[in-house]
Amino acid sequence: MDIPVEGFSKWTKAEKLDWIAQQLAPDSTNSKKLLESYWHTDPKVQRLHEEFIENTLSNFYFPFAVAPNFLIDGKLHTLPMAIEESSVVAAASKAAKFWLDRGGFKTWVLGTEKVGQVHFFFHGDTKKLEGFFKLLKPQLLERVSTLTASMEKRGGGITDIRLRDMGHALKGYHQLHCTFETLDAMGANFINSCLEAFAQCLREKALAHEAFTEEEKNLEVVMGILSNYVPDCLVRAQVSCPVRDLAQHGMSGEEFARKFSQAVRMAQVEPYRAVTHNKGIMNGVDAVVVATGNDFRAVEAGVHAYASRNGAYTSLSHVKTENGLFTFWLDLPLALGTVGGLTALHPMAKLALEILQRPSAPELMRIVAVAGLAQNFAALRSLVTTGIQKGHMKMHLLNILNQLGADEGEKQKLLEHFKKNRVTHASVKEGLELLRAGS
Repeated sequence: MDIPVEGFSKWTKAEKLDWIAQQLAPDSTNSKKLLESYWHTDPKVQRLHEEFIENTLSNFYFPFAVAPNFLIDGKLHTLPMAIEESSVVAAASKAAKFWLDRGGFKTWVLGTEKVGQVHFFFHGDTKKLEGFFKLLKPQLLERVSTLTASMEKRGGGITDIRLRDMGHALKGYHQLHCTFETLDAMGANFINSCLEAFAQCLREKALAHEAFTEEEKNLEVVMGILSNYVPDCLVRAQVSCPVRDLAQHGMSGEEFARKFSQAVRMAQVEPYRAVTHNKGIMNGVDAVVVATGNDFRAVEAGVHAYASRNGAYTSLSHVKTENGLFTFWLDLPLALGTVGGLTALHPMAKLALEILQRPSAPELMRIVAVAGLAQNFAALRSLVTTGIQKGHMKMHLLNILNQLGADEGEKQKLLEHFKKNRVTHASVKEGLELLRAGS
């Protein structure tokens, strides 16, 4: 297609579907029917989904599953998980069951502070700027008093505003570095509304500041925006048990603890390993974040920045064995919400929070961190014992059979066959061909 589309957003949904079928997927005669087949049967629910974003044509499904038996701080939870990757839910469930009889998971919320910044350039006397900021700060707070009133009544609001000189990195670059407590809301809209008001106030007051020269009065405000890096919105999840209780797969507890510790330490010193190690953690984290209608992209960005906070990318999890006690833990920066946004709109997100017994945002932080730790434990346990592929490929078997077009009878026979045989794409294809040939 060589001609740009004009006014696409104003087209009806039917016109957009026809265009896709005729111009972009003409070889797929069923493209329009396929898109329509994923519409919700209730028109009201479909309309709700379509209004989440722009140019909506259909819905893109993720499996919605649960992982039971998570004992977190003495309370049993069943975790909702929305994810397409085989073996993630099974691995989380196995880890939960393993630790259920060993004291479960312990968590601590270490902080709930979120960050936003007003970015601006000032080419002038920084001492005068510092004096100006002392006068400006109370005026900034007054400017947003109507925005913050409701949040402050509930115990939240703006916790601080600081002037930061970033001239060492970029000439003339300064920030208003602002911190927020947003309680059960993720708070992006609240934070950004405050920051834009701060930016406007900064411009206005600078123009009227008598101590500034004409050039200094015309400081350049570039933008006001929240940050997804939240190192002080932090939660810790931990498991521990006597080393002897780790005996499994023919290994003594001591041997398992030693190999497990080696695996974690490799991820602490080697970035190639660390990235995959942390990706495994995020398998669990993202699955719960998506299921509860939170922003997994923001969480991913903040978590990986946190993994690099000391100048090198490293493991998010840690392990130690002291006096016969094995302890495994991780710290994660998680800016989550349980009110507002999709959590209040998406029916499945609301159900997920119901399954979690309507947690507060700090409680959801604890649960999500536990999902990450459980997933990491399950992956490392497989890696240092049976290997990751044995369990993963068993779970992936149905995907392969579906790709190959196996019917229900063929699936049942091959699922039974591969209980005792190695699963690869080639071996499954060969098995299906032999089955169809009557062998």
